Amino acid sequence: MTRAKTASPSAASAATRVADRIARSWVSFVGSGPGDPDLLTVRAVDLLRQADVVITEVPEHAAMVRHLLGLPEPVPATEASEEADGADAEAAADVEPVGPEFVDGGFGEDGQPLTHAARAKVVVKQAKRGLRIVRLLAGDPFLYASGPEEAQACAKAGLGFEIVPGVSSVAAVPAYAGIPLTNKDHREVSVVTCGDKVDWREYADKRTLVLLSAVGQIGEIAEALVAAGRAPQTPVAMTRVGTTTEQQTLVSTLETVAADARSARMAPPAITVIGDVVDLREELSWFETKPLFGWRVLVPRTKDQAASLSVGLRGYGGVPEEVPTISVEPPRNPLQMDKAVRGLVEGRYEWIAFTSVNAVKAVREKFEEYGLDARAFSGLKIAAVGDKTAAAIAAWGLRADLMPSGEQSAAGLLADWPEYDEVLDPINRVFLPRADIATETLVAGLIDLGWECDDVTAYRTVRATPPPAPVRDAIKSGKFDAVVFTSSSTVRNLVGIAGKPHPSTVIAVIGPATAKTAEEHGLRVDVLSPKPDVDALVSALADFGASRRQSMVEAGEPVTKPSERKPSARRKARAK
Repeated sequence: MTRAKTASPSAASAATRVADRIARSWVSFVGSGPGDPDLLTVRAVDLLRQADVVITEVPEHAAMVRHLLGLPEPVPATEASEEADGADAEAAADVEPVGPEFVDGGFGEDGQPLTHAARAKVVVKQAKRGLRIVRLLAGDPFLYASGPEEAQACAKAGLGFEIVPGVSSVAAVPAYAGIPLTNKDHREVSVVTCGDKVDWREYADKRTLVLLSAVGQIGEIAEALVAAGRAPQTPVAMTRVGTTTEQQTLVSTLETVAADARSARMAPPAITVIGDVVDLREELSWFETKPLFGWRVLVPRTKDQAASLSVGLRGYGGVPEEVPTISVEPPRNPLQMDKAVRGLVEGRYEWIAFTSVNAVKAVREKFEEYGLDARAFSGLKIAAVGDKTAAAIAAWGLRADLMPSGEQSAAGLLADWPEYDEVLDPINRVFLPRADIATETLVAGLIDLGWECDDVTAYRTVRATPPPAPVRDAIKSGKFDAVVFTSSSTVRNLVGIAGKPHPSTVIAVIGPATAKTAEEHGLRVDVLSPKPDVDALVSALADFGASRRQSMVEAGEPVTKPSERKPSARRKARAK
């Protein structure tokens, strides 16, 4: 009689752990949309923030997720090895990676696209790790994508999954081109994948056609549709890299589209629309007509400071590129700041005046260092120089008691600051945490009003390291369409670390003082903000771009960007 073999306790527990891990596994198939990250759904963003692993489909996905989550770009392995050696390298090895792990689920090690079956294997392998997996797929996971096959593989492996629909390029790209696929007169739409064998006689009627993968064979397709009975003058629109600031739309007809596409060097990826709805683009084009559409705009500020400025530029179609010109660092001698914070807690001051977001941040960090919170401000009056500074104070749970009623500047704050009154003010001292390079305007004005002022260096601003060589070359050679200066120091520092912007680059400044500094450095100021406010500066640049565009349209000229300048007469003569 033979005894039946039983699994050892260790083997059984290992099998249980594997089963538990698979049971906990969950894959979220998320549609990333057609290219514009702003088209991600709320659910998609929430899942990406929670993800342990993100399986990408296209190379742009990883950069999109890092930007969305505010993560730094990865340091190349060669640079990392050069920067870290000895004890530093050992310490670096113990640092946990920031953000999710990225796994390429679109291309193999040979750089070739993976088949649907191979993609499914990648997803299942990652899902069995028992982590939170997000599988990003371009457009919509279940529309012209490998989502169905990958989800089936998960179901067969006993893995849980969900589908988060995304905006498909089929509808989004024509919409961004100003072309509705249907209206009251045209209700029928057919989507055709041109990589397959197509009998174009089936599409001889007047329905709207949306063609995928049609760029390389558009000539043959147009001939086949005309032969099937479509009018040669039927409108055609081809839109490449739709929903991005590189979007380009060619409008033609079936009769001429082949030659026009060659002339425009139309290349994939592109969506082609055929039908009378294309004519509506003349009225409804909204994306490519934005005042700063496709403009490469240099933003010489730190990333923290540039956030709202960059968002505003993107809203007008611009492509902001942030180049830090200053670095914010703690004061060399922290004792003065320590003494002032202790005095604040002990009730030494009647007022604290914040003249920048960085000042709020510096004081808050010092509070956290001491284990203090906003309650230490009880009984203290707070002044803020402007809306952005007041918002930083509000994020701390505090409210500004005084803000300028007019110009948001030190002078504006002084204009509303009350004189010291021995009867009404029990304490005559003001705490002013500021940068090491701040002007004395506020201090002198407060003294004139009868206040004693503790002018304390809360942080230092030092010139940043020069940007990479390609960026410096782009600045000097005119590859940027515009640069926005938000202070005199950004002008001085940018010129110091990267050189002067090219004469063709549009110069936008936040105020008269910044304009004066720009002119002293040999720059022509094109745009002056009506008030010292970032949003007003962006709006002023957009107005400039809109007027420039309108002038070109009225003159019958093609709309170009400042960087697409014509060669000078001297250069033409030299070429001859």
